[in-house]
Amino acid sequence: NRRHHPHFRDMDHPINLNVGRIEGGDWPSSVPAWCTFDVRVALYPGQNIEMAKSEIEAAIRTASRDNRFLANHPPEIVYHGFEAEGYVLTGGEVAEATLGRAHAHAFNGKALEGMASTATTDARFFGLYANIPALVYGPHAESIHGFDERVDLESVRKITQSMTLFIADWCGTAPI
Repeated sequence: NRRHHPHFRDMDHPINLNVGRIEGGDWPSSVPAWCTFDVRVALYPGQNIEMAKSEIEAAIRTASRDNRFLANHPPEIVYHGFEAEGYVLTGGEVAEATLGRAHAHAFNGKALEGMASTATTDARFFGLYANIPALVYGPHAESIHGFDERVDLESVRKITQSMTLFIADWCGTAPI
């Protein structure tokens, strides 16, 4: 529940259930005899994957009972693809402070702003399964993974400068 999770409490739509693919029917002139859809479901940090699956399955069973066809032909639920728990970065405070200095330098004194994201990122795998903190940092983007995804080119230039300064400072070759 987002009200109880500090990183998501102020987000209007923190958790997504995205129907990303729909297939159905065998012929354009007949009522489809079958339908398959693939979804992606997000989880809050600390939410158990198996419990989330059980909740989804229960919701589908409940909805199916109210439909005569689905009550007699229950939907089949198949899981495929990767699964990962939600994640909140911890332990990366030193790297984040270094990145903050680099960011402020590249962006003319503007402070680095942290944010919660509902996106899937490889940073979670490093943190959850290898105990390696990882930062996620990049240019200003809009409609990420949407049909009209785009990125601000000036922010790409400044982010590149910031990352270069971060690497030089982190490696001790040119402290900021």
